[in-house]
Amino acid sequence: MRTSGVLMHITSLPGPYGVGTMGKQAFDFVDFLHKAGQKYWQILPLTPTGYGDSPYQSCSTYAGNHYLIDLPLLVEDGLLDYEQINSFDWGTQADRVDFGIQYQNRLKVLRLAYDRFQGGEDFQNFCAENENWLPDFALFMALKEKFHGQSWYTWEESVKFRQPDAMAQATALLQEQIRFYCFVQYIFDKQWRALRAYARQQDVRIIGDVPIYVPYDSADVWSNPHWFQLDEAMNPTAVAGCPPDAFSEDGQLWGNPLYRWDLLKEDGYQWWINRLAAAGKLYDVVRLDHFRGFEAYWSVPFGDATAKNGQWIKGPGLDFMNTVKAKLPQLSMIAEDLGFLTQEVLDLRDDSGFPGMKVLEFAFDSREPSEYLPHTYPRNSVCYTGTHDNMTMRQWFESASSDAVDYATEYMALSDREGMVWGVIRTAMSSVSDLCVIQMQDLLDLGGEARMNFPGTMTSANWTWRARDGFTGNGLAQRLCRLTRLYGRLENE
Repeated sequence: MRTSGVLMHITSLPGPYGVGTMGKQAFDFVDFLHKAGQKYWQILPLTPTGYGDSPYQSCSTYAGNHYLIDLPLLVEDGLLDYEQINSFDWGTQADRVDFGIQYQNRLKVLRLAYDRFQGGEDFQNFCAENENWLPDFALFMALKEKFHGQSWYTWEESVKFRQPDAMAQATALLQEQIRFYCFVQYIFDKQWRALRAYARQQDVRIIGDVPIYVPYDSADVWSNPHWFQLDEAMNPTAVAGCPPDAFSEDGQLWGNPLYRWDLLKEDGYQWWINRLAAAGKLYDVVRLDHFRGFEAYWSVPFGDATAKNGQWIKGPGLDFMNTVKAKLPQLSMIAEDLGFLTQEVLDLRDDSGFPGMKVLEFAFDSREPSEYLPHTYPRNSVCYTGTHDNMTMRQWFESASSDAVDYATEYMALSDREGMVWGVIRTAMSSVSDLCVIQMQDLLDLGGEARMNFPGTMTSANWTWRARDGFTGNGLAQRLCRLTRLYGRLENE
């Protein structure tokens, strides 16, 4: 069945208080998608942002990002009033997220809401239903506070190594802080469930990301160190990255601890099964990040300054994919099969049956054959104009070589009358891929100022782009719906 959707993270929505949230603007965006004939809303991970404000470097694979909690909804719930909210500085930039301000103030205002929170059966049920991760996460965050934000591997030895007596003492001592962090997750879950239920009513499904790795300084590693390549002192023995290539002579050193796939296999990959099952409760479709790392991963000795001295190590491969499909048969997945791909990676993707990604922006770099040219696509694939890690299409046209632009113009029959970027959107919609996803920045024909992320960099531009109020106006839904109908992607027609 041919369908289409739009890629836009929740933080990029407009609205008050400095960041996009799960409030009115999110519901309005669902209305826009429905009106435009779109069946999917693709977002980035919902987990708390971490190093570099990245949603892919989170302190938890389960927790929700408290920045996304909508404050006006808490006013409706009687937990806050606007005088309290407006007593904080939320910044003045409407088109950028200031994560520093969010870091300073968001939890403070949520503590005011917690002061009015009475609890109740719903809260108790939520805590019970999430007991496999919530107590560890809430204690981790409370200990983070106690140790002034220091990484868990620098904490006192007794809690670093989770000695039973020390854990019991910390749980008793920090009981109120632990309950606060459970409250935050309860509120996040409540608001997300309401938004997702509304999306379902409007026949819009959610595509969400599951990053392959977790950060060293995370509740996941602290509470489950045996699943990671750590030594007896809890130091990583090797970390994740990417090998040197034409874009980086040193490669990319991500620094995430690597998995003990041998032990995970013996346990039936249960840690991963639990993680993906939780993602399946949040999303309708899971995009499995860095799919090639499941076939083979780049292992860099811990302590190296670059990724040069890494080596390829075999991953869990088809055994893992088959286990996931057997234990979670209802879970729909997309393989993020970008980057350095060997035949073994392509075989794993095809044998798994998961659709891979086709990015039009990659198709025209040379006159050499490219698997990103639409006439080469299989139906079981997802066509993108670009992703959150790419230039916007307008930026690509402004920075690509003249040969590449000429090639793209000829191949896609682009014209100024239609608009160069809209010609690319038309091409994506016309592809044979079962699913087509368009970045919101491309629908708005925005340039480099709207790029979401520059991989391998640490800049204030990363992850901060926000759309302005009224961004879905001016007949945009009708124009997108016409293209969707023209190329047979309206599900009910």
